[in-house]
Amino acid sequence: MAAIAVDGLTKEYGEVVANDALTFAVESGEIFGYLGPNGAGKTTTIRMLMGFQSPTAGGATVLGRDVTDEAELIEAKRDIGYLPGHPSFDESATGREFLDYQARLKGDQRREELLDLFTPPLDRPIREYSTGNKQMLGIVQAFMHDPELVIMDEPTSGLDPLKQAEFNAFVREQRDRGVTVFFSSHVLSEIQRVCDRVGIIREGSLVTLEDVRELVGRGGKRVALHVADALDPADFDLPGVTDLTAFDDGVQFTFTGDYDALVDLVANYDVADLTIDDPPLEDVFLRFYGDAEPAPDEGTADSGDGADEPPPEEEAD
Repeated sequence: MAAIAVDGLTKEYGEVVANDALTFAVESGEIFGYLGPNGAGKTTTIRMLMGFQSPTAGGATVLGRDVTDEAELIEAKRDIGYLPGHPSFDESATGREFLDYQARLKGDQRREELLDLFTPPLDRPIREYSTGNKQMLGIVQAFMHDPELVIMDEPTSGLDPLKQAEFNAFVREQRDRGVTVFFSSHVLSEIQRVCDRVGIIREGSLVTLEDVRELVGRGGKRVALHVADALDPADFDLPGVTDLTAFDDGVQFTFTGDYDALVDLVANYDVADLTIDDPPLEDVFLRFYGDAEPAPDEGTADSGDGADEPPPEEEAD
């Protein structure tokens, strides 16, 4: 059984279609990245999966329970961890008081283990927390009851680079324990490092759904060649060469063609340096987005301004 199954999920705000007939599944025990720029409709999808908003059409299940059936969703949430994009807290409470409250609601089998890795200052009022400390507190509450499924919206927002790396390693460890992780992000390198599969959403529609390695592979390789003698960039007019940049002593390009032909060509030169790498996911992403910017109206669905945030008590559950 899929941990998340989405079937024709649609959400409309008047004439704005925030999610347009989305259909995909997240398999149990995988890390699934939901990728798109701000305004693409990511948060709207998550809000419907958590029952904070009702779909205009279509439906979805989480852990086999219908998200539009309140009783079923309450049952499912016993085994779901959730981190919203903009966590809401009683800022007069300390971090410890907040976690104690969450423990009474859902348990805290893994609290101490998580606090060894994520270290918000528990005895200070949350109003004094930095953005990163609030995010760490939110991550602890999302995982501390040892859920089967964790749904997170931009989980590394506000974390410093060291904590981001620790979070990425932690998420991979949870996957290895059998936990299913679904998280949205516009940080493309993060998806590339952590996720097993990715769904790319643009203007509310699913653009592609596939294995991250296959997605990167379809982007070809980035080749940088430096030579000790003269080089004619016209020699590199091969099938599969794109984005060619010439230097005094070499070239750089993306290659999706026949590697035997490339090797034969390079063998004609006195090579000083040659690097061949996977392209950054940003380059692959541009194949789906080009230079397009989200339309202004898309902010209604996922602008990050909090206009459509669920009430704080919903976010805490």
